[in-house]
Amino acid sequence: MIPITTLAGKKVAVFGLGASGLASASALLAGGADVIAFDDDAASVAKASAGGIPTSDLRNADWSKLAALVLAPGVPLTHPSPHWVVQLARKAAIEVIGDIELFSRERRHHAPQAPFVAVTGTNGKSTTTAMIAHLAASAGMDAQLGGNIGTAILSLKPPRPGRVHVIECSSYQIDLAPSLDPSVGILINLTEDHLDRHGTMENYAAVKGRLVAGVPHEGAAVIGVDDDWCQQIAGRLAQTGKHVVQISVRRKLSDGLYLDGSRIMHADGAKATPIAELGGIGSLRGVHNAQNAACATAAALALGLDPPAIQAGLRSFPGLPHRMEEVGRRGAALFVNDSKATNADSAAQALACFSDIFWIAGGLPKTGGIESLRSFFPRIRKAYLIGEAADQFAVTLADAVPHEINGTLDKALAAAARDAAAFSAAEPVVLLSPACASFDQYRNFEVRGDAFRVLVQALPGLQKNT
Repeated sequence: MIPITTLAGKKVAVFGLGASGLASASALLAGGADVIAFDDDAASVAKASAGGIPTSDLRNADWSKLAALVLAPGVPLTHPSPHWVVQLARKAAIEVIGDIELFSRERRHHAPQAPFVAVTGTNGKSTTTAMIAHLAASAGMDAQLGGNIGTAILSLKPPRPGRVHVIECSSYQIDLAPSLDPSVGILINLTEDHLDRHGTMENYAAVKGRLVAGVPHEGAAVIGVDDDWCQQIAGRLAQTGKHVVQISVRRKLSDGLYLDGSRIMHADGAKATPIAELGGIGSLRGVHNAQNAACATAAALALGLDPPAIQAGLRSFPGLPHRMEEVGRRGAALFVNDSKATNADSAAQALACFSDIFWIAGGLPKTGGIESLRSFFPRIRKAYLIGEAADQFAVTLADAVPHEINGTLDKALAAAARDAAAFSAAEPVVLLSPACASFDQYRNFEVRGDAFRVLVQALPGLQKNT
């Protein structure tokens, strides 16, 4: 835990008692704050109270005595309308902040030189964050991994010299961190997302851009420049004199890191030096993972790692569960769990990585279905359709792709494994990349992916990936 001493002796409200809210309340209490916590869910309030956190309905609080409202990131701050607790705080002119802001203030107060890597973007945040932490740990650093990736930031060990915090930040968290100032800030990419929370793409991009804008002049702002939004942010930031490291997987750069075939190159003026080779690293297949790896490499360089250490760390990176996760092999066939692909755009990234695909798809369909994946149909040897989307997907596939409706994942896997074993190819791939949400049959994509993994590992003759 990181005790929050910067609000010691002050009365602080905490709203939203999920993992990050509970961690915030506990950290504030440990640092000497007078905490009052609440949630719209009575069960969450009861759980917090049972854990020793003072709770009370904030509708009845004396807001004139409160120094701050610490808000859980999932609680609406602006759109579609501010939550009632936010409205009360603003009426009382109380600052509304989150756990990332609490961490940032604590770090500045106690260990301002402690390395702090913050990662955001529309896609690839979790993989990039985990990869940076893995590179740092593989090189012998004390790496603390958390934030939006799973472990609440205030549940980690406190910042100190030599200890690096590698933190994934969602746009919701950045919105609640007005003084966010990582020593290394990473903005991977930007595409339209979360407009229900931010209103417009301009607002969404502005919030994301604040993470790299907060990097001090002696730090490094790592920005992917393969989309217009990030390119504009990088240009504006460079004009302020800050150190901007550009990343591209689409074109060569004269300054920054770019992808040349399967190599990550570091360009410095007229000279380009190879830093790492991605070929043969199964956990980093695809252009999207090359972008993640290039961003992670830039962060590792900023942390002082040399190219051999980076290369070794990339080769040993296991990837994240449910994101192009190689579960194992049976004969020539490779089994890949990409349950995180809950829409067609995500599934496209996986389909682009393989040539002989036995595709398990379906679930709760998203708007547009799989029509946008038509260019990948020649790669698919057969499709196995599950869930509510099965009939709709069958209509789209029609005569273009052989397919069968299996209904459930166990039946689909059995059929796909059978057909892949009989197919003559160097590497037939049984790929779960559903292009759908999971909620028709599973609680979330993690449970769906876990079910796939268990089924695959039960296949006779499977060689598990380690």
